[in-house]
Amino acid sequence: MDNLFLLLHFSLHICLLFTTESGQAVTLPSDISALQAFKAAIKPKTIPPWSCVATWNFSTDPCSLPRRTHFICGLTCTADNTRVTSLVLDSAGYSGTLSPLVSKLTQLAILDLSDNYFYGSIPSTISSLSNLQTLSLRSNSFDGELPSSITTLKSLESLDISHNSLTGSLPKNMNSMSSLKRIDLSFNRLAGGLPKLPSNLLELALKSNSLSGYLPKSSFDRLNQLEVIELGENSFTGLLQGWFFLLPSLQQVDLANNSFTRIDILKPAGGNSDLVAVDLGFNRIEGNLPANFTAYPLLSSLSLRYNHLHGPIPWEYGKKESMRRLYLDGNYLNGKAPEGFFSGGSSVSGSLGNNCLQSCPVTSQLCLPTQKSASACRRAYGGKPRS
Repeated sequence: MDNLFLLLHFSLHICLLFTTESGQAVTLPSDISALQAFKAAIKPKTIPPWSCVATWNFSTDPCSLPRRTHFICGLTCTADNTRVTSLVLDSAGYSGTLSPLVSKLTQLAILDLSDNYFYGSIPSTISSLSNLQTLSLRSNSFDGELPSSITTLKSLESLDISHNSLTGSLPKNMNSMSSLKRIDLSFNRLAGGLPKLPSNLLELALKSNSLSGYLPKSSFDRLNQLEVIELGENSFTGLLQGWFFLLPSLQQVDLANNSFTRIDILKPAGGNSDLVAVDLGFNRIEGNLPANFTAYPLLSSLSLRYNHLHGPIPWEYGKKESMRRLYLDGNYLNGKAPEGFFSGGSSVSGSLGNNCLQSCPVTSQLCLPTQKSASACRRAYGGKPRS
């Protein structure tokens, strides 16, 4: 009987620890200490008096309600007011490091520090946030490598660390992030090739890094939901193989400003494709302009400007009704431009200029800028350009 009394007394004592005088549950102590460490890692001079973090006064419980003067913004808690579920800062110009103790916020679903001045490395302890669904550190000054431990975040759906100074290569086992739908690591200093990517990915943005090598089919294996690929401003090379544009859900592709030398374009099976926009400008692509691009029924924007394309523009381009923007300028295309571009019903904008075309009407905006000089075209074709 005595033991039962002691057990009940102990249980009551524990409950009181997590209850305020008004009967509201209070924040778990480990969450409070994590928030204190998080704030302490921010330089005090960069916390404006009007900002969210300026209201974080720990004389008040972070999750207790109502929040009229303290913890006004930046935090969201569970319905019982015991655990922090989101940490979303305002763009107040905070500067500091990301405390490794943020890992103690184990119920955190959203961590968003975007558009501030956080710096230093991303702590590997972030892998302890097993419930994290959204991680956005966009537009800060984080450096160092993306911690490989981040790939253990099985609930993560959106990862945005764009516009930072990350270096090193992408983690090899990124495909283990089974819930990941959106990756944006654009505008960093990442190098190396593409690893095997998560199979549920919808959007892949790695623009403006130093990534290199071929685009292997194995990296895109089973990516049946992938809609957007942004890999522009890198150093990818070689042949862009035919399977690439046949990814079943693909809609938008940006591969501009790389070093691709050849492209193999296959017709979509049954004429079915969701592809709408392709940018392959400013590469080193040689050969003829692929006629098979016109077999993609929804394609409305295509850029192959400033490559090394030769030969005539296939007549199919002039008859493609879905085309609205076409940029083929800065190549060595010759012959006559398809008459369909200049008919009264054409709504195509863009440029066919700076090529070796004959009979491209100077009155048409599509033919600007002017064509290359005859001597430049002769050199490109080892003699007189073919008509």
